[in-house]
Amino acid sequence: MMGRPEASHEGANVQQYGVIFDLDGVLVDSGAAHRESWTQLAAEAHVPMSDEFFAETFGQTNKDILTALFGRELPEAEWQRLGERKEELYREIVRGRVPVMPGAVALIEALRADGARLAVGSSGPPANIELCLDEMGVRRDFDVVVTGEDVTRGKPDPQVFLLVAERLGLGPERCVVVEDAVAGVEAARRAGMAAVALTSTHPRASFGHADLVVESLKELGAGRLRALVAARA
Repeated sequence: MMGRPEASHEGANVQQYGVIFDLDGVLVDSGAAHRESWTQLAAEAHVPMSDEFFAETFGQTNKDILTALFGRELPEAEWQRLGERKEELYREIVRGRVPVMPGAVALIEALRADGARLAVGSSGPPANIELCLDEMGVRRDFDVVVTGEDVTRGKPDPQVFLLVAERLGLGPERCVVVEDAVAGVEAARRAGMAAVALTSTHPRASFGHADLVVESLKELGAGRLRALVAARA
């Protein structure tokens, strides 16, 4: 992982805080591409997959999704092979045209200027995350990137966010998570972090446990996210 240059912000006495972004559905509007790649994989494997199934499992680990898709536990070599094939299909679809979420880059720049420590906490594989961050031009802005290969338990288990906080050198109470998935918001809650829900993949009513619900990243700013952390610290 490439670190970012030191940032400065007004008020030297502002306590350090971290912002953890999920990738899919938060920084990148990748739902359609993931749906297409899962549909292609399901067709290759001759198993049915509905839009409802995709919506219910979006954001989970490939192992969990494949277990649900096939209705049984698969041998490790088999689910790894299928998972790698699915991600190859996804990268073929988005390469050169990553659909960046409106306001994502501007928010990252504002947080960097405010001195926030930035991280990605995603169940996706490293190759997908690197491709998206590189095409967004923001890879150097992130202090920590935790992927699906770094954890053994998927969201709503808080493992991914707790590992991010540890690598950031911050207590969970100093972190705020920006998520689009119900399981992700629940994982942030279990981790003891503030949670912002983005309604890119689920309706507002789904996020009863979120500290803040927004329809666009354009509604967020450094001050608003820092205040959420301050309220919990």
